This record gives sequence, C-alpha cells and structure tokens, in this order.
Amino acid sequence: MAVSQEYREYVCDLFTAFGPVRLRSMFGAAGIFCEDLMIGLIIEEQVYLKVDDHNRAAFEACGSEPFQYERRDGRIASMSYYPIPDALYDDPEELALWAQKAHAAAVRGVTKKAPRRKRKR
Repeated sequence: MAVSQEYREYVCDLFTAFGPVRLRSMFGAAGIFCEDLMIGLIIEEQVYLKVDDHNRAAFEACGSEPFQYERRDGRIASMSYYPIPDALYDDPEELALWAQKAHAAAVRGVTKKAPRRKRKR
C-alpha cells in the first residue's frame, strides 16, 4: 500500500526539528532522505530509522525490532531499520536526536561499503 500524501506531509513536518528531509517512493513504501542518504523508511504509516551497532541498543531498549519481510524464496530477511518508539511521534525535538543518530549510521554504512567492481562485458 502506497504512503498517502497526507502522511508524507505529516512525516516531513515531524522531521522539521531535525532538518529538511525528502521522501522518495519505493516499493509501496517511502524512503526518508537527508541529503543523499537514506536515514529512514515509511512502511504502512510507521516510521523506521536507520540502525547500526552505535544506536541499536536505544531501539531495543524501547522494544523495537528490525523491519523484516519475506523473500520470494520464503526466507525472512531483516533490514537495518527499526520502528521509532511511539513517544517520538509527539516529541519532534527528541525525534531529531534519534534522526541525527540514524544519519550518522547511514554515513558509517556508506563509508564501510567496498567500492563496486565493474562488470565484465
């Protein structure tokens, strides 16, 4: 199910204390981007933020678990995006702090990746 325009506007407003974000439609969901880095997702009107070893504990302490989906072969895959705690929907200033950590995780993720090899033709 696609993310409604109203919810997209709500999420952009929610992130105002963090800074400007833009949303990009992806597979019935929406990616949340800061600059050119994806720091979050919106899936079924739930906001998820990028997580790595540096900020995972805070999400787990709130009972959050990674976004999971079923692959075509039936296996379950996990992504490094966790749903934000419900309290952050009412506290944009606190959400901004969590979003900053998600942005840092996205930066670390890009830095960690090895450059892609060119395909042989």
